[in-house]
Amino acid sequence: MKTLTRQDLTDLLHGAAIRGAGGGGDLSEGFALIDEALAAGKQFDLYGLDEVPDDALICTPYLLGAISPLTDDEIARYAALPQADTHPILTAYAEFEKRLGKPFFATTACELGGSNTAAAWFPAAMHGRGLLDADPAGRAVPEITHSTYYLVGLPASPIVAANAFGETFWLDGIKDDQRAETLVRALSRESRNDIAAIDHALPMARLRDALIPGTISAALALGQRVRAAHATGEDVAEAIANSGGGRVACRGTVRESTHTTEGGFTLGEIAIGGTGEDAGVDFRIAIKNENMAAWRNGDVVATVPDLICVIDTDTAEPVTNPHARVGQRVAVVFLPAPAAFTTEKGLSVFGPAYAGIDQPYTPAC
Repeated sequence: MKTLTRQDLTDLLHGAAIRGAGGGGDLSEGFALIDEALAAGKQFDLYGLDEVPDDALICTPYLLGAISPLTDDEIARYAALPQADTHPILTAYAEFEKRLGKPFFATTACELGGSNTAAAWFPAAMHGRGLLDADPAGRAVPEITHSTYYLVGLPASPIVAANAFGETFWLDGIKDDQRAETLVRALSRESRNDIAAIDHALPMARLRDALIPGTISAALALGQRVRAAHATGEDVAEAIANSGGGRVACRGTVRESTHTTEGGFTLGEIAIGGTGEDAGVDFRIAIKNENMAAWRNGDVVATVPDLICVIDTDTAEPVTNPHARVGQRVAVVFLPAPAAFTTEKGLSVFGPAYAGIDQPYTPAC
Protein backbone atom coordinates (compact mmCIF):
# COMPACT_ATOMS: atom_id res chain seq x y z
CA MET A 1 0.00 0.00 0.00
CA LYS A 2 1.28 3.48 -0.89
CA THR A 3 -0.03 6.70 0.60
CA LEU A 4 -0.03 9.27 -2.19
CA THR A 5 1.43 12.73 -1.57
CA ARG A 6 -0.02 15.91 -3.07
CA GLN A 7 2.77 15.81 -5.68
CA ASP A 8 1.91 12.18 -6.47
CA LEU A 9 -1.72 13.15 -6.90
CA THR A 10 -0.79 16.09 -9.13
CA ASP A 11 1.36 13.92 -11.40
CA LEU A 12 -1.18 11.14 -11.35
CA LEU A 13 -4.09 13.32 -12.44
CA HIS A 14 -1.98 14.86 -15.21
CA GLY A 15 -1.07 11.40 -16.47
CA ALA A 16 -4.70 10.27 -16.19
CA ALA A 17 -5.85 13.35 -18.11
CA ILE A 18 -3.40 12.62 -20.92
CA ARG A 19 -4.70 9.06 -21.16
CA GLY A 20 -8.21 10.50 -20.99
CA ALA A 21 -7.79 11.37 -24.69
CA GLY A 22 -9.80 14.56 -24.33
CA GLY A 23 -12.38 13.08 -21.96
CA GLY A 24 -12.57 12.12 -18.31
CA GLY A 25 -13.31 15.64 -17.10
CA ASP A 26 -11.35 18.76 -16.24
CA LEU A 27 -8.22 18.69 -14.12
CA SER A 28 -9.54 21.66 -12.13
CA GLU A 29 -12.52 19.60 -10.98
CA GLY A 30 -10.29 16.71 -10.04
CA PHE A 31 -7.92 18.88 -8.03
CA ALA A 32 -10.84 20.53 -6.22
CA LEU A 33 -11.96 17.11 -4.95
CA ILE A 34 -8.44 16.05 -4.00
CA ASP A 35 -7.77 19.29 -2.13
CA GLU A 36 -11.08 19.15 -0.28
CA ALA A 37 -10.16 15.72 1.06
CA LEU A 38 -6.61 16.75 1.95
CA ALA A 39 -7.91 19.89 3.70
CA ALA A 40 -10.15 17.61 5.79
CA GLY A 41 -7.08 15.65 6.90
CA LYS A 42 -7.82 12.64 4.72
CA GLN A 43 -5.30 10.54 2.81
CA PHE A 44 -5.22 8.58 -0.43
CA ASP A 45 -4.02 4.99 0.03
CA LEU A 46 -3.29 3.08 -3.16
CA TYR A 47 -3.51 -0.73 -3.12
CA GLY A 48 -2.22 -3.21 -5.66
CA LEU A 49 -4.70 -5.91 -6.60
CA ASP A 50 -2.62 -8.55 -4.84
CA GLU A 51 -2.97 -6.60 -1.57
CA VAL A 52 -6.78 -6.83 -1.52
CA PRO A 53 -8.56 -9.85 0.02
CA ASP A 54 -10.96 -11.81 -2.21
CA ASP A 55 -13.93 -11.00 0.02
CA ALA A 56 -13.23 -7.24 0.12
CA LEU A 57 -16.12 -5.24 -1.31
CA ILE A 58 -15.16 -2.85 -4.14
CA CYS A 59 -17.25 -0.27 -6.01
CA THR A 60 -16.83 2.04 -8.99
CA PRO A 61 -17.91 5.69 -8.47
CA TYR A 62 -18.01 8.11 -11.41
CA LEU A 63 -19.54 11.24 -12.88
CA LEU A 64 -21.54 10.85 -16.08
CA GLY A 65 -22.90 13.40 -18.51
CA ALA A 66 -21.99 15.96 -21.11
CA ILE A 67 -18.83 18.02 -20.64
CA SER A 68 -19.89 21.13 -22.55
CA PRO A 69 -21.20 24.22 -20.68
CA LEU A 70 -24.91 24.61 -20.04
CA THR A 71 -26.94 26.87 -22.29
CA ASP A 72 -28.87 29.80 -20.84
CA ASP A 73 -32.11 27.84 -21.32
CA GLU A 74 -30.69 24.86 -19.40
CA ILE A 75 -29.52 27.11 -16.57
CA ALA A 76 -32.99 28.67 -16.33
CA ARG A 77 -34.67 25.26 -16.42
CA TYR A 78 -32.91 24.09 -13.26
CA ALA A 79 -32.77 27.40 -11.39
CA ALA A 80 -35.80 26.64 -9.23
CA LEU A 81 -34.49 23.33 -7.91
CA PRO A 82 -32.74 23.16 -4.52
CA GLN A 83 -28.96 22.79 -4.41
CA ALA A 84 -27.53 20.05 -2.20
CA ASP A 85 -24.84 20.97 0.32
CA THR A 86 -23.01 17.66 -0.15
CA HIS A 87 -21.19 16.60 -3.31
CA PRO A 88 -23.41 14.07 -5.14
CA ILE A 89 -20.67 11.43 -5.21
CA LEU A 90 -20.51 11.51 -1.40
CA THR A 91 -24.29 11.27 -1.21
CA ALA A 92 -24.34 8.25 -3.51
CA TYR A 93 -21.49 6.57 -1.63
CA ALA A 94 -23.08 7.00 1.81
CA GLU A 95 -26.43 5.79 0.47
CA PHE A 96 -24.83 2.68 -1.05
CA GLU A 97 -23.04 1.67 2.16
CA LYS A 98 -26.22 2.32 4.13
CA ARG A 99 -28.29 0.06 1.89
CA LEU A 100 -25.69 -2.68 1.86
CA GLY A 101 -25.18 -2.49 5.61
CA LYS A 102 -21.41 -2.89 5.29
CA PRO A 103 -18.48 -0.74 4.18
CA PHE A 104 -16.52 -0.86 0.96
CA PHE A 105 -12.85 -1.75 1.22
CA ALA A 106 -11.81 0.40 -1.73
CA THR A 107 -12.97 2.11 -4.89
CA THR A 108 -11.73 1.83 -8.45
CA ALA A 109 -11.98 4.53 -11.09
CA CYS A 110 -14.28 3.76 -14.02
CA GLU A 111 -11.76 5.38 -16.37
CA LEU A 112 -8.67 7.55 -16.50
CA GLY A 113 -9.29 11.30 -16.64
CA GLY A 114 -8.63 14.57 -14.90
CA SER A 115 -11.94 14.57 -13.05
CA ASN A 116 -13.42 11.06 -13.09
CA THR A 117 -10.36 9.36 -11.64
CA ALA A 118 -10.42 11.79 -8.72
CA ALA A 119 -14.21 11.38 -8.41
CA ALA A 120 -13.67 7.69 -7.62
CA TRP A 121 -11.01 8.43 -5.02
CA PHE A 122 -12.84 11.29 -3.29
CA PRO A 123 -15.51 9.27 -1.44
CA ALA A 124 -12.96 6.58 -0.58
CA ALA A 125 -10.61 9.10 1.01
CA MET A 126 -13.43 10.91 2.81
CA HIS A 127 -14.58 7.60 4.34
CA GLY A 128 -11.11 6.25 5.12
CA ARG A 129 -11.20 3.60 2.38
CA GLY A 130 -8.57 2.62 -0.17
CA LEU A 131 -8.00 3.10 -3.90
CA LEU A 132 -7.23 0.33 -6.38
CA ASP A 133 -4.25 0.50 -8.71
CA ALA A 134 -6.46 -0.61 -11.60
CA ASP A 135 -9.48 0.39 -13.66
CA PRO A 136 -11.77 -1.22 -16.25
CA ALA A 137 -10.89 1.04 -19.21
CA GLY A 138 -7.24 2.12 -19.23
CA ARG A 139 -8.31 5.43 -20.80
CA ALA A 140 -11.43 7.64 -20.75
CA VAL A 141 -14.56 6.34 -22.47
CA PRO A 142 -18.01 7.78 -23.30
CA GLU A 143 -20.29 4.98 -22.05
CA ILE A 144 -20.70 2.46 -19.25
CA THR A 145 -20.46 -0.34 -21.83
CA HIS A 146 -16.93 0.71 -22.76
CA SER A 147 -15.30 -1.27 -19.98
CA THR A 148 -13.82 -4.65 -19.23
CA TYR A 149 -16.77 -5.14 -16.88
CA TYR A 150 -19.06 -5.29 -19.88
CA LEU A 151 -16.65 -7.38 -21.93
CA VAL A 152 -16.58 -10.13 -19.29
CA GLY A 153 -20.26 -9.81 -18.37
CA LEU A 154 -20.11 -8.49 -14.80
CA PRO A 155 -23.38 -6.95 -13.56
CA ALA A 156 -23.55 -3.19 -13.10
CA SER A 157 -26.54 -3.20 -10.77
CA PRO A 158 -27.45 -2.33 -8.17
CA ILE A 159 -26.55 1.26 -8.99
CA VAL A 160 -26.92 4.30 -6.75
CA ALA A 161 -27.04 7.71 -8.42
CA ALA A 162 -27.32 11.21 -6.99
CA ASN A 163 -27.45 14.70 -8.45
CA ALA A 164 -26.75 18.26 -7.38
CA PHE A 165 -30.37 18.75 -6.36
CA GLY A 166 -30.21 16.22 -3.51
CA GLU A 167 -32.15 13.59 -5.43
CA THR A 168 -31.00 9.96 -5.13
CA PHE A 169 -31.88 6.93 -7.23
CA TRP A 170 -31.57 3.20 -6.51
CA LEU A 171 -31.51 1.12 -9.68
CA ASP A 172 -31.66 -2.67 -9.50
CA GLY A 173 -32.60 -5.64 -11.64
CA ILE A 174 -30.91 -4.10 -14.69
CA LYS A 175 -30.36 -6.57 -17.53
CA ASP A 176 -26.85 -5.51 -18.51
CA ASP A 177 -24.51 -2.55 -18.94
CA GLN A 178 -26.22 -1.47 -22.16
CA ARG A 179 -29.44 -0.97 -20.24
CA ALA A 180 -27.52 0.64 -17.35
CA GLU A 181 -26.02 3.18 -19.77
CA THR A 182 -29.49 4.05 -21.10
CA LEU A 183 -30.98 4.55 -17.64
CA VAL A 184 -28.12 6.48 -16.02
CA ARG A 185 -27.71 8.65 -19.14
CA ALA A 186 -31.44 9.51 -18.97
CA LEU A 187 -31.09 10.49 -15.31
CA SER A 188 -28.08 12.61 -16.20
CA ARG A 189 -29.99 14.48 -18.89
CA GLU A 190 -32.61 15.38 -16.28
CA SER A 191 -29.91 16.34 -13.78
CA ARG A 192 -28.29 19.24 -15.63
CA ASN A 193 -26.26 16.80 -17.76
CA ASP A 194 -24.25 15.74 -14.72
CA ILE A 195 -24.89 12.89 -12.31
CA ALA A 196 -22.82 10.92 -9.82
CA ALA A 197 -23.24 7.17 -9.89
CA ILE A 198 -21.72 4.09 -8.28
CA ASP A 199 -21.95 0.63 -9.80
CA HIS A 200 -20.26 -2.79 -10.02
CA ALA A 201 -20.30 -3.25 -6.23
CA LEU A 202 -18.68 -6.66 -6.12
CA PRO A 203 -16.17 -8.66 -4.08
CA MET A 204 -12.56 -8.48 -5.21
CA ALA A 205 -12.66 -12.13 -6.25
CA ARG A 206 -15.08 -11.28 -9.07
CA LEU A 207 -13.21 -8.15 -10.16
CA ARG A 208 -9.62 -9.33 -9.96
CA ASP A 209 -9.40 -10.79 -13.47
CA ALA A 210 -11.66 -8.15 -15.04
CA LEU A 211 -9.74 -5.01 -14.05
CA ILE A 212 -6.69 -3.75 -15.92
CA PRO A 213 -3.95 -3.80 -13.28
CA GLY A 214 -1.40 -1.05 -12.72
CA THR A 215 -3.16 1.71 -14.67
CA ILE A 216 -3.01 4.21 -11.81
CA SER A 217 0.70 3.74 -11.12
CA ALA A 218 1.31 3.95 -14.88
CA ALA A 219 -0.57 7.27 -15.01
CA LEU A 220 1.56 8.48 -12.09
CA ALA A 221 4.76 7.53 -13.95
CA LEU A 222 3.52 9.30 -17.09
CA GLY A 223 2.73 12.46 -15.15
CA GLN A 224 6.15 12.40 -13.52
CA ARG A 225 7.82 11.94 -16.91
CA VAL A 226 5.94 14.89 -18.41
CA ARG A 227 6.76 17.14 -15.46
CA ALA A 228 10.44 16.29 -15.74
CA ALA A 229 10.45 16.81 -19.51
CA HIS A 230 8.75 20.20 -19.25
CA ALA A 231 11.14 21.33 -16.50
CA THR A 232 14.21 20.52 -18.60
CA GLY A 233 12.87 21.86 -21.89
CA GLU A 234 12.48 18.44 -23.51
CA ASP A 235 9.91 17.79 -26.22
CA VAL A 236 6.91 16.83 -24.07
CA ALA A 237 4.94 15.31 -26.95
CA GLU A 238 7.85 13.01 -27.78
CA ALA A 239 8.22 12.13 -24.11
CA ILE A 240 4.56 11.09 -23.95
CA ALA A 241 4.81 9.09 -27.17
CA ASN A 242 7.99 7.32 -26.08
CA SER A 243 6.61 6.56 -22.62
CA GLY A 244 3.44 5.01 -23.98
CA GLY A 245 4.66 3.27 -27.13
CA GLY A 246 2.92 5.79 -29.38
CA ARG A 247 3.83 8.50 -31.86
CA VAL A 248 3.44 12.21 -32.45
CA ALA A 249 0.87 12.56 -35.24
CA CYS A 250 0.82 16.31 -35.83
CA ARG A 251 1.98 19.65 -34.49
CA GLY A 252 0.10 22.82 -35.21
CA THR A 253 -2.31 25.52 -34.12
CA VAL A 254 -6.00 25.14 -33.34
CA ARG A 255 -7.96 26.82 -36.15
CA GLU A 256 -11.45 25.93 -34.99
CA SER A 257 -13.12 24.22 -32.03
CA THR A 258 -16.85 23.52 -32.11
CA HIS A 259 -19.11 21.59 -29.78
CA THR A 260 -22.74 20.96 -28.93
CA THR A 261 -24.67 18.80 -26.47
CA GLU A 262 -26.80 15.99 -27.88
CA GLY A 263 -28.29 12.98 -26.12
CA GLY A 264 -26.32 13.64 -22.96
CA PHE A 265 -22.95 13.77 -24.78
CA THR A 266 -20.69 16.57 -25.94
CA LEU A 267 -20.19 16.31 -29.72
CA GLY A 268 -17.81 18.44 -31.73
CA GLU A 269 -14.66 18.83 -33.77
CA ILE A 270 -11.19 20.31 -33.40
CA ALA A 271 -9.48 21.59 -36.56
CA ILE A 272 -5.69 22.03 -36.43
CA GLY A 273 -3.50 23.72 -39.00
CA GLY A 274 -0.09 22.05 -39.15
CA THR A 275 3.10 23.99 -38.47
CA GLY A 276 6.81 23.27 -38.82
CA GLU A 277 7.32 19.89 -40.48
CA ASP A 278 3.52 19.59 -40.61
CA ALA A 279 3.01 22.94 -42.37
CA GLY A 280 0.06 22.80 -44.75
CA VAL A 281 -1.52 19.80 -42.99
CA ASP A 282 -5.25 19.91 -42.26
CA PHE A 283 -5.74 17.78 -39.14
CA ARG A 284 -9.19 17.17 -37.66
CA ILE A 285 -10.46 15.37 -34.59
CA ALA A 286 -14.06 14.28 -34.00
CA ILE A 287 -15.34 14.42 -30.41
CA LYS A 288 -17.94 12.45 -28.50
CA ASN A 289 -16.86 13.46 -24.99
CA GLU A 290 -13.50 11.84 -25.86
CA ASN A 291 -11.52 12.18 -29.09
CA MET A 292 -13.10 9.58 -31.36
CA ALA A 293 -11.28 9.76 -34.70
CA ALA A 294 -8.60 11.78 -36.48
CA TRP A 295 -8.12 12.77 -40.14
CA ARG A 296 -4.93 14.04 -41.77
CA ASN A 297 -5.66 15.84 -45.04
CA GLY A 298 -8.96 13.99 -45.26
CA ASP A 299 -7.58 10.50 -44.58
CA VAL A 300 -8.53 8.62 -41.41
CA VAL A 301 -5.35 8.09 -39.40
CA ALA A 302 -6.75 7.00 -36.02
CA THR A 303 -9.97 5.84 -34.39
CA VAL A 304 -11.03 4.55 -31.00
CA PRO A 305 -10.06 2.49 -29.14
CA ASP A 306 -6.62 4.07 -29.76
CA LEU A 307 -5.94 7.18 -27.71
CA ILE A 308 -5.92 10.52 -29.55
CA CYS A 309 -4.31 12.91 -27.08
CA VAL A 310 -3.97 16.67 -27.58
CA ILE A 311 -1.21 18.46 -25.63
CA ASP A 312 -0.67 22.20 -25.23
CA THR A 313 2.97 22.55 -26.28
CA ASP A 314 3.48 25.78 -24.32
CA THR A 315 2.20 24.53 -20.95
CA ALA A 316 2.63 20.73 -21.37
CA GLU A 317 -0.98 20.41 -20.15
CA PRO A 318 -3.40 17.94 -21.73
CA VAL A 319 -6.20 19.65 -23.66
CA THR A 320 -9.52 18.32 -22.40
CA ASN A 321 -12.78 18.73 -24.29
CA PRO A 322 -14.36 21.11 -25.07
CA HIS A 323 -11.55 23.51 -24.14
CA ALA A 324 -9.33 23.67 -27.21
CA ARG A 325 -8.84 27.36 -28.02
CA VAL A 326 -8.39 28.96 -31.40
CA GLY A 327 -4.73 29.90 -31.71
CA GLN A 328 -3.58 27.36 -29.12
CA ARG A 329 -0.34 25.61 -30.06
CA VAL A 330 -0.74 21.87 -29.72
CA ALA A 331 0.68 18.48 -30.55
CA VAL A 332 -1.44 15.40 -31.20
CA VAL A 333 -0.08 12.15 -29.81
CA PHE A 334 -1.46 8.70 -30.63
CA LEU A 335 -1.13 6.02 -27.94
CA PRO A 336 -2.10 2.35 -28.37
CA ALA A 337 -5.43 1.10 -27.09
CA PRO A 338 -5.75 -1.10 -24.01
CA ALA A 339 -5.54 -4.69 -25.27
CA ALA A 340 -9.05 -5.62 -24.09
CA PHE A 341 -10.61 -3.20 -26.57
CA THR A 342 -8.72 -4.60 -29.56
CA THR A 343 -10.47 -7.98 -29.25
CA GLU A 344 -13.43 -8.78 -31.48
CA LYS A 345 -15.92 -7.99 -28.70
CA GLY A 346 -14.03 -4.89 -27.63
CA LEU A 347 -14.02 -3.48 -31.15
CA SER A 348 -17.70 -4.34 -31.56
CA VAL A 349 -18.61 -1.82 -28.84
CA PHE A 350 -15.75 0.67 -29.05
CA GLY A 351 -14.16 0.53 -32.47
CA PRO A 352 -14.31 2.51 -35.72
CA ALA A 353 -18.04 1.87 -36.18
CA TYR A 354 -18.78 3.58 -32.86
CA ALA A 355 -16.90 6.62 -34.17
CA GLY A 356 -18.95 6.54 -37.39
CA ILE A 357 -16.05 5.19 -39.46
CA ASP A 358 -16.94 2.49 -41.98
CA GLN A 359 -13.63 0.67 -42.15
CA PRO A 360 -11.76 -2.00 -40.17
CA TYR A 361 -9.73 -1.04 -37.17
CA THR A 362 -6.11 -0.28 -37.99
CA PRO A 363 -3.79 0.49 -35.06
CA ALA A 364 -2.52 4.06 -35.25
CA CYS A 365 0.83 3.18 -33.69
